[in-house]
Amino acid sequence: MTGQRIRRPAMICSKMSRFPDSRLILAVLMLATGSGCAFSEHAPAQAADMPHATARASNRDGYVGSAACTPCHRTIAGSFAKTSMGRSLTPIKPELLQTLPPGSTETTSLFDARSNHQFEVHAENGRLIQSEYETGAGGQEVFRSTYEMGWIVGTGENGFGALLRRGDYLFQAPLSHYTQTGRWDLSPGYQNQDDGFNRIIQPGCIYCHSGRPQPIAGHDGSYRDPAFTQTAVGCENCHGPGAAHVEARRKSKFVPIGSALTIVNPGNLSSQLADDICMSCHQGGDARVLELGKTYQDFRPGEPLERTVAIFQIPPTRDNPPNEDHVEHYYSMSLSKCFLATRNLPAEKQLRCISCHNPHVEPTGDEAPAHFNSACLACHTEASCTAPHAARQATTPSDNCIGCHMPLRSIRVISHSSATNHRIVRTPDEPFPDQTFNQTTATMPDLIELNPAGERGAGALDPPALIRLQAYALLRSEEKVQFVQPWLKTLAELETSNPENAIVQASLGHRDLDDHRYAEAISHLEHSLRLDPLQPLVYVDLSAAQDQTGNSAEAIVSARKAVALEPFNPGIRKTLIYQLIQDKQYDQVEAEMENYLQIFPEDDSMRKMLAIAKQ
Repeated sequence: MTGQRIRRPAMICSKMSRFPDSRLILAVLMLATGSGCAFSEHAPAQAADMPHATARASNRDGYVGSAACTPCHRTIAGSFAKTSMGRSLTPIKPELLQTLPPGSTETTSLFDARSNHQFEVHAENGRLIQSEYETGAGGQEVFRSTYEMGWIVGTGENGFGALLRRGDYLFQAPLSHYTQTGRWDLSPGYQNQDDGFNRIIQPGCIYCHSGRPQPIAGHDGSYRDPAFTQTAVGCENCHGPGAAHVEARRKSKFVPIGSALTIVNPGNLSSQLADDICMSCHQGGDARVLELGKTYQDFRPGEPLERTVAIFQIPPTRDNPPNEDHVEHYYSMSLSKCFLATRNLPAEKQLRCISCHNPHVEPTGDEAPAHFNSACLACHTEASCTAPHAARQATTPSDNCIGCHMPLRSIRVISHSSATNHRIVRTPDEPFPDQTFNQTTATMPDLIELNPAGERGAGALDPPALIRLQAYALLRSEEKVQFVQPWLKTLAELETSNPENAIVQASLGHRDLDDHRYAEAISHLEHSLRLDPLQPLVYVDLSAAQDQTGNSAEAIVSARKAVALEPFNPGIRKTLIYQLIQDKQYDQVEAEMENYLQIFPEDDSMRKMLAIAKQ
């Protein structure tokens, strides 16, 4: 029971960190929007005036919602409302269901042989319902979980998923609809592990697929009511808080177009700051670490992204070059000849994301080749292409720049899905530039920070030790053993330089727990919790250390505190059950198993254990 993986340490903010595998959450959300320039004939529709802002939206943080922008920017608002970003997240209502692909609202059943579970999805009285159940050998129903879906996430480039709310928590649904196959199937990751309706949505995930979510700090997956003050991605995601701008216009003050005084225009920013806006969602990396005291809600367009989150990449090698397209758009672009050749040109001539992408307008599939050809011809000419005339005419349509130089490729972590390669290669076998393999620094030779302060590349400033510690810890927890020693070395440095930090103390406790120095581990872990009591995984470590020193009662108390902070983490609940078994509190064991199966009825192993306990 203790062998189930639990995310450690608790304070790490990973690439949408979550037990058991946070990247699966990101995968299901990314299948919905593809590479960020998606389209779909049958995508859910939104009204042209973008009525996403809720009546309870507040401008206490300067955000007023896209509806406040529409009166002055109606044409742009209408165009943006048709884009994938403008429809990234949609409340499920009867009229929405009518826009979904044909057959997607009809009753669909799916049997998963690995889990021996049945899944169903159907529309009923304007609602979208998903179920999971199991039948025994005699045909009796072992369990059934049925929930109404609250939102559709995505517009159908690769597919779309569904989210639901239970109490204060948001969850991913186990079934997603895939455009390539035209049918419902298991959401990414469910092929390997059945999480039922209990895969919580982390703030870092939903930040990129909604306009303005309201996560509750210190309680992973929980959100205020309403969960969103702006449902779909909106104006302020790229232009920043609009309250000052709206107020100035209401008072008829002269506001120069693009004025940085009241609103951010990405076109007037430096290339790096403009790209930072896009990177915040379109660059995953191998590890993401929030700056101390920051949340994803703290990022403001026009400010350096590294003030909010640091994005790290494991350095590629010539034997293992970077070939991922899934949420790696900026990194791929940064390795292109187009990007590298324009770094020393004036800012307006440098290649940046918005050189090719106008977020306000999304071309259809038929329009895309001509649309992006015009972007290419802003720098190149018709004579630039040296491909034989016959080869150019053979593309669909003819002379399709992106068809040759930015091909669609399959996404390995998402079934039935593809994404555009952003390296803009001249030929498919074009070698990577030398810069690809020379991006580390002397202090950090084992990781690349993709968004450091100031210069990027080999001359970049190193991130603070506390940020490096968390990046190493995250990668170490993913069983990348090459990061164990860098983590220990950085921790030793921080033990002296920054001992009064909750992250440092928690890491010291985890180190000592691994080394079987249980008394020292308890001291560090308790110290960490005094500094920050909202750390469920630190309570898990503390429970383990207390158990090893024979303090069963204290171990149970710590496990219960962890459960209270993260009630939908099955690994944490199993920790509590384990500690109760160790203390021979068998009545409590049975009660907690019952509670567990109320929340996670899909866990057949626990059901078998409960049957044994009742014998």
